[in-house]
Amino acid sequence: MTIADTTMNHPVVTRQQWLAERTRLMAREKELTRLGDQIARERRALPWVRLDKDYRFDTRSGQRTLGELFDGHRQLLVQHFMLAPGWEQGCKSCSYMADHTDATLVHLAQRGVAFVAVSRAPLDEIERFRRRMGWTFPWVSSHGTGFNTDFHVSFTADELADGTGDYNFGDTPKGAEMPGVSAFWKDDSGAVFHTYSTYGRGVEVMMHTYRLLDLTPRGRDEDGLRFTMEWVRHHDRYEPPAPAASPANSAGACCGR
Repeated sequence: MTIADTTMNHPVVTRQQWLAERTRLMAREKELTRLGDQIARERRALPWVRLDKDYRFDTRSGQRTLGELFDGHRQLLVQHFMLAPGWEQGCKSCSYMADHTDATLVHLAQRGVAFVAVSRAPLDEIERFRRRMGWTFPWVSSHGTGFNTDFHVSFTADELADGTGDYNFGDTPKGAEMPGVSAFWKDDSGAVFHTYSTYGRGVEVMMHTYRLLDLTPRGRDEDGLRFTMEWVRHHDRYEPPAPAASPANSAGACCGR
């Protein structure tokens, strides 16, 4: 759906008519909220998988295990960030996700949740891109480990060629690196459990800009049937927005001023 489809020749009604339509939509929104609450309860009720592999990551403070990435908390959220060895820059969509992260860390910590981004690129390549973006959240390298493969976000050339790669619980991956978000729990003994992962459009959970855009007349400027993200750029690659011409300026231009 194009911008013109949603904003040109849009119906204009009285306040009373608008309130009637808004009230009908609110009933649907409440249905969605209640369904979201129900699904969240079902998500928390999922069984867990104990992790037996000794994953080790390169960090700015040295090599650390997955358990040590919890940083004293019981819960850990991982952004599977698409940045492979040798890439000049991280995925623009993963970067869009990450742009929302730093301000959330203090609030997550209050709920006993640590956060870390994990990429397959070596740590020096991660740090170079992090400095460019200005982020401060923890970001570690899984280079040389099977972490990305085990969590179905990195795929071999053979898997891509023969269609055997498994992304998003049954989908065929579109590339060698794919996005995701995973959750983990650590118990009193130090054992780590995988509790949840989401992929594909599930990663929108980190994109609250999208939720705000969904409230606006133009929305996301995307085809509603596809998750295109064609307009998204790295935040230092956006063109400055053109100032909107005021009626006075427009009239002046017509008069040759």
